Amino acid sequence: MAAPAACTRFSDNYELKEELGKGAFSVVRRCVQKSTGLEFAAKIINTKKLSARDFQKLEREARICRKLQHPNIVRLHDSIQEENFHYLVFDLVTGGELFEDIVAREFYSEADASHCIQQILESVNHCHQNGVVHRDLKPENLLLASKQKGAAVKLADFGLAIEVQGEQQAWFGFAGTPGYLSPEVLKKEPYGKPVDIWACGVILYILLVGYPPFWDEDQHRLYAQIKAGAYDYPSPEWDTVTPEAKNLINQMLTVNPSKRITASEALKHPWICQRERVASVVHRQETVDCLKKFNARRKLKGAILTTMLATRNFSSKYDAHGRSIITKKSDGSQVKESTDSSTTLEDDDVKGFAPSTSTPPQSPALLAKVITAAASPAASTSSARKQEIIKMTEQLIEAINTGDYEAYTKICDPHLTAFEPEALGNLVEGMDFHKFYFDNVLGKNCKAVNTTILNPHVHLLGEDAACIAYVRLTQYMDKQGQAHTQQSEETRVWHKRDNKWQNVHFHRSGVTGSSPFTFAHK
Repeated sequence: MAAPAACTRFSDNYELKEELGKGAFSVVRRCVQKSTGLEFAAKIINTKKLSARDFQKLEREARICRKLQHPNIVRLHDSIQEENFHYLVFDLVTGGELFEDIVAREFYSEADASHCIQQILESVNHCHQNGVVHRDLKPENLLLASKQKGAAVKLADFGLAIEVQGEQQAWFGFAGTPGYLSPEVLKKEPYGKPVDIWACGVILYILLVGYPPFWDEDQHRLYAQIKAGAYDYPSPEWDTVTPEAKNLINQMLTVNPSKRITASEALKHPWICQRERVASVVHRQETVDCLKKFNARRKLKGAILTTMLATRNFSSKYDAHGRSIITKKSDGSQVKESTDSSTTLEDDDVKGFAPSTSTPPQSPALLAKVITAAASPAASTSSARKQEIIKMTEQLIEAINTGDYEAYTKICDPHLTAFEPEALGNLVEGMDFHKFYFDNVLGKNCKAVNTTILNPHVHLLGEDAACIAYVRLTQYMDKQGQAHTQQSEETRVWHKRDNKWQNVHFHRSGVTGSSPFTFAHK
């Protein structure tokens, strides 16, 4: 750990360079240490805008990061508090995500997976030895030190990490990312270090075949699978995986946390410490192919969820790389978003709240809660209605992205009117014009679609009508694997009938951005 600077001003020690990432209350910039010329990543938090609880969390994250010094952990080098800003100076990690690097490799074998999980376990073991539970182990938080071949895997983002005494088990609140949550957290039982090992088991499973052990669009079915430890090793992809690898996964994905293998024990497993003798060195092309799809799916889903949640926050916190955000929701719970993954959730108040794999909990009761001490009931109701409109708009766009015409028709008025570029400036009415694109274009001309809503503004027009305006950014891959981005401005008019919001009119500007074909409804 670098010795604390004698001076209190960040600018005395460091020279700020270009921006690496940005959040509501923070920005991450490359910086150069004046005395050494070394490069770092400076996370600059505007503390003026933080709530007292957010400030406590910031201090907890910094305190935990100071304790951890390991080659497989993104290291905090300096922490400087000024009047309105807090500067956290971290390793400059330039290699990107581990999972993205794997799909770019020419060769990837079981032995490579063993080497990856070994480094992850080394970082987890160091955390556990220092009384730290990460609670958010997932692909987005596994980075590479540099672009060089063989660069070290680095564990990042300690925004949800907690401190524990020894093997203490307690209820620390609902926290984690849906597919990586352990059974004990889902059962709301006391938990501790073993939750990280469960997540390692999920990660190792994905490293070997490119898809997760637990998966379901329905949150209840997903959680039922996890609580029961209901995973298997389907043919043919698992037929070529060694029994030793499966044995390690089984010991990690053990439902009873007291019987689950520990990090130090896992590091002594033959598949890890004797990989040259045990792990297969056959190239796993099918795994790489599946992992490409898995990466695309999680990035798409994460971006959609991030957009959905970003419209609901009033207090945010970003990680050292500007990749993640902690959003304080109106019910007092904390939701940690990631632009690259399914959303991570944290509920400090422990009110039996459970996250969803597709949309965050948005019951009317939660939405209607007062978001500031001074907020009036009328203001709260107005805010809740605006959130409803944003949520409905997001659901509509998700139906378009997935090509789900049935879901689209449920959200739209049968006599929907629309101005859009595809209508050549004409006003079209009814669903037939849109059905053509669902039948012939959507889902057929692209591999992955990611829509981001920017700057949504909702105008309430009485009790039963509203208008929303926003910028829509769409990223997609064409059949040739080329990435494209398009931008449009949209306005949608909503009307409430029989207690149900329906989209009655929308207007979309001409699409800007490169495109090999007209990307309908985007």
